[in-house]
Amino acid sequence: MTTSTRAAAGPAVLVLEDGRTFRGRAYGAVGETLGEAVFSTGMTGYQETLTDPSYHRQVVVMTAPHVGNTGVNDEDPESSRIWVAGYVVRDPARVPSNWRSRRSLDDELTAQGVVGISGIDTRALTRHLRERGAMRVGIFSGAALADDAALLSRVRSAPEMTGADLSAEVATTEPYTVPAIGTRRFTVVALDLGIKGMTPHRMAERGIEVHVLPATATADEVYAKAPDGVFLSNGPGDPATADLTVIRQVLDRGTPLFGICFGNQLLGRALGFGTYKLKYGHRGINQPVQDRATGKVEVTAHNHGFAVDAPLDRVSDTPYGRAEVSHVCLNDGVVEGLRLLDRPAFSVQYHPEAAAGPHDAAYLFDRFASLMEGQRA
Repeated sequence: MTTSTRAAAGPAVLVLEDGRTFRGRAYGAVGETLGEAVFSTGMTGYQETLTDPSYHRQVVVMTAPHVGNTGVNDEDPESSRIWVAGYVVRDPARVPSNWRSRRSLDDELTAQGVVGISGIDTRALTRHLRERGAMRVGIFSGAALADDAALLSRVRSAPEMTGADLSAEVATTEPYTVPAIGTRRFTVVALDLGIKGMTPHRMAERGIEVHVLPATATADEVYAKAPDGVFLSNGPGDPATADLTVIRQVLDRGTPLFGICFGNQLLGRALGFGTYKLKYGHRGINQPVQDRATGKVEVTAHNHGFAVDAPLDRVSDTPYGRAEVSHVCLNDGVVEGLRLLDRPAFSVQYHPEAAAGPHDAAYLFDRFASLMEGQRA
């Protein structure tokens, strides 16, 4: 929830729901914004972070101290707008410098009404969130400033992320198609739960024509496209709120299925596993994940506050056959991927499209293509 006006470098205050307060200067738009405080550990890629629909209703704290150095360009956005509810940086760039830059990050935040704060100790704030967990937060500046008790009351009146059903708020309302680059090899239906623009592009690079459908699409609408495979995208909110009907019908039909991030959580729930909220989540482009089949360690891009509760030490029986945990986070042992052994379906908890981020996980799109090739054969 955001109310804002044009930016000015006046005072601003950040208030956490446990009462911890940080004072700094307004950055971006001036006004009031409420959301969930989370931190991102990426050293770069802030433009992709800001425009990732998975960050809907979240106030992002950047752990990198210097933000905005390369400005904002027109090539890197992952969607048509900034989705973060608020933005927190320590030392914003005074003058951007990059050959692709078209405007400053401050100007872009202001133009899109994103309320932010700069000049605070983001290291102390990050440590606080690691110890206490992600929590509701407000940023206030300009006419929204008031005494601390009143601001804290506003923060505590904001909705929590647990129980939030947000996919339909960020997904496309009209179907669209991303054509294959070169010869079309496969047709895939992607359910838009908050998809990033680079994701269908990565599939298109592999000769896949991608039909992106709204999050509310029915199984009939999915199969009207005669897909070789179905893709479940990333997205915001609590996976416990999602309708699993279409996913279960795809599994029943044995259509190759690939899910990422929120899609991984939905596949997990469709298989009968639970999901739970992480203390402070994984966000950034430097998270180490091990592919348990190969032993290879990938550095990966993450943005998730929920995770799948599946056993790491054994194969599980599900309504759709045997399933195993395919990937695991080396920092904390969180489930980072699932694989069905008796049907063509798999998922990962991270972002293999690598926007922004390393390209270690690009092979997963090739794995999806191989799964569709095998099913066709």
